[in-house]
Amino acid sequence: MRETNTVRSAGRPRSAEKDAAILQAALELLASHGYTRMSLSQVAAAAQVSKSTIHLRWKTKADLVTAALEAMRMVHAPPASGDTRTDLVAVLEDFAETIRRVRGMALIGTCLAEEAHTPDLLALLRERTVLPRRALLREILEGARERGEIREDADPEAAVSALLGPFYADYLGGRGGHHGWAGQAVDLVLSGLRPPGP
Repeated sequence: MRETNTVRSAGRPRSAEKDAAILQAALELLASHGYTRMSLSQVAAAAQVSKSTIHLRWKTKADLVTAALEAMRMVHAPPASGDTRTDLVAVLEDFAETIRRVRGMALIGTCLAEEAHTPDLLALLRERTVLPRRALLREILEGARERGEIREDADPEAAVSALLGPFYADYLGGRGGHHGWAGQAVDLVLSGLRPPGP
């Protein structure tokens, strides 16, 4: 397949449209085929680019898939409102929607199962999606602490884990995605973080 606009050479920028098409094709194939069964050849065909065009941008399948997940992070969540509960719920609901759209639990299972053989997959997933999501939740909690809404000695990292944990536990327990889970998780965590009364 001949391409005239995407080959990277000195002074020639790569096509943003082709970048977007490749990332979208990767997400769709991830959702329909799963990580193990999808291939870069399939992505190239779906995005109508050559395989070499993908390799100019992303070195491996793990690199591409995690870049695609990074690109869609927080696409649907509203901007921060400044209300701690509202903002925490929005981040958690966007997280759950992302997991649902790309069969994320299967991807997480693959990352863990392949850690010994393909360690870069889990490392990239952690770097591009897990840690930025945790940082976003931590930022909201730190803002709440500055406003005096939660205790000064509260551990934000432990609180972030407590916010995300119910999603995984509910999924394994057959309750994944039940209505109101994010609000329930936030209420439980915030109730434990409130400063002592006068």
